[in-house]
Amino acid sequence: MRPRVFQINASRGGVPKLPIPSADVGAEGITVDRQRDRRYHGGPLRALCLFALERIVALQEEGHPIVPGSTGENITTIGIDPGRLVPGVRLRIGGELEIELTSYTVPCRNIAASFIEGESIRISQKLHPGWSRIYARVLVPGSVRTGDSIAFIE
Repeated sequence: MRPRVFQINASRGGVPKLPIPSADVGAEGITVDRQRDRRYHGGPLRALCLFALERIVALQEEGHPIVPGSTGENITTIGIDPGRLVPGVRLRIGGELEIELTSYTVPCRNIAASFIEGESIRISQKLHPGWSRIYARVLVPGSVRTGDSIAFIE
């Protein structure tokens, strides 16, 4: 399966982030997306949050009520080995958007509803390496659409 955007997610603040078909992305992220607490979310180094659909499906199989967007990711990817989504990696999404992965996210109580007994630490990079969402900064602004291809920039 070719790597692509499975879903784009945004909200007026907080979670869940709901699906949208397309979005413009600038230095601060998806232009129509908002974060409730900017001390911990958003800003140039956390402009976007990505999460692999493969991880979401595996978590659902464990019984967690997680769905794309429910943990606050802006872009749900499909077809990428989640182990390749690490800080420092650069990606081109669609025809123009370029991003660099910056850091793993830290799960918080705001996403507890997506997990059995509120155990959001299930996606903690420290406790479960390779299961975390990941933040990115925008290198080249652009638009993104559901189904856009994702390519690694060497």
